[in-house]
Amino acid sequence: MRAMARDDVENVLAIEQTIQRFPWTQGNFCDALQSGYLCYVHEENGELCSYAVMMPVAGDAELLSIGVTLKRQREGLGRAMLNRVLEEACNRNMRSIFLEVRSGNAAAIALYRGAGFIETGVRRRYYRSALGSEDAMTMARELTGTSNG
Repeated sequence: MRAMARDDVENVLAIEQTIQRFPWTQGNFCDALQSGYLCYVHEENGELCSYAVMMPVAGDAELLSIGVTLKRQREGLGRAMLNRVLEEACNRNMRSIFLEVRSGNAAAIALYRGAGFIETGVRRRYYRSALGSEDAMTMARELTGTSNG
C-alpha cells in the first residue's frame, strides 16, 4: 500500500464508479489530495485494487471513503486497507477515528465492527438512494497506539 498520487485518481474513480451507486467525483478525490487528506491505494500487478481517504480533524480522523474493486472483494483487501488507515492514524497520534456508513451496507458494518468500531448514532436520510434517501450509521473507534486495539 502506498500514498495515492494525482495520477491514481482516474483508476480510483473507475473503482468508485463501479462500487457506488452515488460515487464521488474526480473533483472530490483531487480536492482530498490537494487538501492534504491521507489517501492510500493498494496496487497488485500494475492494477489498483483498493483505496481509502481519511481526513485529519483536530487530533481525530474521519474515514471518508474506502473501496475495493468488485472482482477483488471478499479477499481481505478492505480489511487490509482499513488496518493501514488505522495504523497511520495511530502513527499520527490521533485519538479516535469516526465514519458514516449506509445503514443497509451489512458487509461494511461487519468490517468496521470487526475492527473495533462501535455505533455512535444515526443520521436520518443522510445518503441519496434509489428510493430517495437512506440513513447513515455513525461509528467510531478509540485509538490506542496500534491498529489492533
